[in-house]
Amino acid sequence: MSSTPFIVGIGGTTSPGSSTEQALQLALAAAEAEGARVQLFGGAAIAELPHYAFGAVEGSEGGRALVEAIRKADGLIIASPGYHGSISGLVKNAVDFIEETAKDARVYLDGLPVGLIVTAYGWQATGSTLATMRSIVHALRGWPTPLGAAIKSSSGLFQNGQCTDPGSASQLELVGKQVVEFARLRTRLPSATATGPREEG
Repeated sequence: MSSTPFIVGIGGTTSPGSSTEQALQLALAAAEAEGARVQLFGGAAIAELPHYAFGAVEGSEGGRALVEAIRKADGLIIASPGYHGSISGLVKNAVDFIEETAKDARVYLDGLPVGLIVTAYGWQATGSTLATMRSIVHALRGWPTPLGAAIKSSSGLFQNGQCTDPGSASQLELVGKQVVEFARLRTRLPSATATGPREEG
């Protein structure tokens, strides 16, 4: 990784300007303010993806762009609405394209920090969806950041590119900052393969 981490954001809904996508944009803005380069795959972009299956990426320009960005990423931020207590099918389908990296030198999201954001109209849905997203990231060998943003949606929560609730705004900012912080930290620590195993005794 260069001194400028590359952070990829994935999330949103089919509704333009959704709370989920605006929340993701604010977290990415916080990452950018920390010196990162960012790339957003929002609702419109992931809605154009075909249903994931082996070989689907070959016929999808958007799918190829997403996979290529993930391969270059030093960290990710994933945002989903809480639909019926879990991650939306739209976002899950986009995440499934990470399967294309299964045979890469860096498999899936191995060792990458991943910030998570959930927006929903009830606290119960935010909690269960966030837990599901953490499980998905673990399955992909990624590291969910310590804070996952749980945002209770309401009318007027996002206005003019800002979050009107200070608590929610603080969560989104911290998610962006933590992803960049841990992306940088990851490159500073020597690996066991680089230094050799520690001898006991």
